[in-house]
Amino acid sequence: MAQITLKNLAHSYLAHPRGEQDFALKAMDHVWQDGGAYALLGSSGCGKTTLLNIISGLLRPSQGRVLFGDRDVTDAETAERNIAQVFQFPVVYDTMTLRDNLAFPLRNRGKDTAYIARRVEQIARMIGMEAILDRKARGLTADAKQKISLGRGMVREDVNAILFDEPLTVIDPHMKWELRTQLKRLHREFGHTMIYVTHDQTEALTFADKVVVMYDGRVVQMGTPEELFETPAHTFVGYFIGSPGMNLLPAEIRGNTAHLGGASVPLDAAYGPVPGRAQIGIRPEYAVLTEGDGLPISIRRVEDVGRHRIVRGEVAGHGVNVIAPEGMPIGPALTHVRFTPDRINVYADDWRVAPAKGIR
Repeated sequence: MAQITLKNLAHSYLAHPRGEQDFALKAMDHVWQDGGAYALLGSSGCGKTTLLNIISGLLRPSQGRVLFGDRDVTDAETAERNIAQVFQFPVVYDTMTLRDNLAFPLRNRGKDTAYIARRVEQIARMIGMEAILDRKARGLTADAKQKISLGRGMVREDVNAILFDEPLTVIDPHMKWELRTQLKRLHREFGHTMIYVTHDQTEALTFADKVVVMYDGRVVQMGTPEELFETPAHTFVGYFIGSPGMNLLPAEIRGNTAHLGGASVPLDAAYGPVPGRAQIGIRPEYAVLTEGDGLPISIRRVEDVGRHRIVRGEVAGHGVNVIAPEGMPIGPALTHVRFTPDRINVYADDWRVAPAKGIR
């Protein structure tokens, strides 16, 4: 296992980039702790796979360094980095049995026969394929092949890191949950450094100790699932995490009050001058419909999702979502929405602003 350090790392696919806009990966400095379980989360094209390929050695960065522990591996080949990687689409040897597919990385490294057999059986149980270990891989479904690929990536215990590039794309939903649970168990048991790339927030939040959220080629926040939910560092994090995401409303911030649409919203703390484009962010879970207390809201529709309902409305011409408990009557008397003051985040030009120190 190894701590992974990224120093002034950036990458452009252009031979002669002229500015930041030409970089698929903007300059970053990050330390990923030895034995951590990380998820790289973001929408398509944000730079997740580029970053993963730089860490694995499939791509050399345009600038900066990659360190595994104290060793600079920026120019090292993938084979020299002692990592395992599982790709989005399955990579298996069709002419081999499942047993031989799983054993291949261990035999390649001259491991003892008894150890190989024991480890293959352990991984086969984890992916639910112990009953068909002696079957050829040819003819298996895509999701079965991906489970083999996943198992082969995890069969080695001596790797510096295991990298997963959207490995559950072709897996059915129930099996996704089961395999994520197994990955978490293996991480706790063996302590591998794991980096898991996904665009699915559920996968990221249920797998990782820390989630690395990427947007437009840069890391906008690295934090625990709770930190991402409660205090998003960037409006993209607020929007991308949660279902529905955070409500964002333009506002003028003066001290401990936000002003919007001719009304005021109390804040839990006082803020100094907020430069640029100011917004407040509030999760739908912390918005409450009332009969007159708060901001006027026009309710457009109500969606029942079982455990609760999502109320879609408008406040001062901007869309606002409210999570309403199942069974709560929603009628014409509910004309306003109130935000919980200590759950409101303030943003300037999309970045979260901290309250003024010593003032509340």
